[in-house]
Amino acid sequence: MKYYRIHTADIAYITKQPRGIFTAIGKLVDSKTLTEEETAEYWKNREYFEKVLPVPPFYKDGNPQGATTWFKDNPKGNDIYAQMTFYRAMAAKYGLKLYKSECSEVPGQVIYEDDFQIAVINTRTDIEVKMTEV
Repeated sequence: MKYYRIHTADIAYITKQPRGIFTAIGKLVDSKTLTEEETAEYWKNREYFEKVLPVPPFYKDGNPQGATTWFKDNPKGNDIYAQMTFYRAMAAKYGLKLYKSECSEVPGQVIYEDDFQIAVINTRTDIEVKMTEV
């Protein structure tokens, strides 16, 4: 199976990996960069995705292991990514370059898995990861 992440070039403090799209757009909300209407739309989108995309349990504890999530390149993972139009639009509007990292092997030690995604720690450096701008 293939796996992919959508992220910025910024390195996240907790994971020491590129910041994922959900967190990157959340940072725009925290910094009050988005308009009032966009912020309201962000919260609607966040509520929706937290309902349809399982939230890995380690997030409630602040992600103490520094895990990163990767979408599965399967119908469910691809569909949920296709639905993330608001996040991609906000990144484009506010100049956040997004990248897609893809690999054909499990990219680290899996600590969580569902139908849409995996979460890994100890990211592997011995596999090929193709990164492209999206």
